[in-house]
Amino acid sequence: MGELRVLLGDDHAVLRHGLRKILEDERGWRVVAEAGDGRDAVRQALALEPDVAVLDIGMPLLNGIEATRQIVRRAPSVRIVILSMHSDQAYVTQSVQAGARGYLLKESAGADLIEAIATVAAGKSYFSASVAQVVFDDYVKTLASKGITEPYDLLSEREREVLQLVAEGRSSKEIGEVLSISPATVETHRAHLLQKLRLHNTVEVVRYATRRGIIR
Repeated sequence: MGELRVLLGDDHAVLRHGLRKILEDERGWRVVAEAGDGRDAVRQALALEPDVAVLDIGMPLLNGIEATRQIVRRAPSVRIVILSMHSDQAYVTQSVQAGARGYLLKESAGADLIEAIATVAAGKSYFSASVAQVVFDDYVKTLASKGITEPYDLLSEREREVLQLVAEGRSSKEIGEVLSISPATVETHRAHLLQKLRLHNTVEVVRYATRRGIIR
């Protein structure tokens, strides 16, 4: 992997400075921009398309959850890590539903930030230990409320199409050509199906598709 580009969004300049120092001590990592409010974070994320945006959940003008929703919709290649003081289910659930790939408590940001960003940049999800159970419990409740016992049933028709094509080894460009959609839209569907199936990479997608008989 080449240079890893990060956007920092937090209304506290001192915290941003501390986080920047932690990140830029990592070889090949660069903070490409800082934002002091949610609207500026969205603007810079769309303009620069960093690999990862680290957003405070409580930013002024536009909170981190809404900023995440806008960025994910308009620049799906940007992966989001939410920084928060709260481990409450409502905050975690809303962040995940908005499209965040990671949720990190500020109290552990110093120790876990590098791992969180690296994990999310690799296409996986990262949650502070204290909020991971919240995510799982909410996921189970969602399935139960819909009478669903198999996560595959949560996938949309398009996501199932993308699942098979990913499992067949096709690139986002190739999938876009087959389905007449853009590669960016393919990436969005891919991210959603990975989240719903609790998979982390293409290897796991292939294994899952093989077990289900989607591919041979």
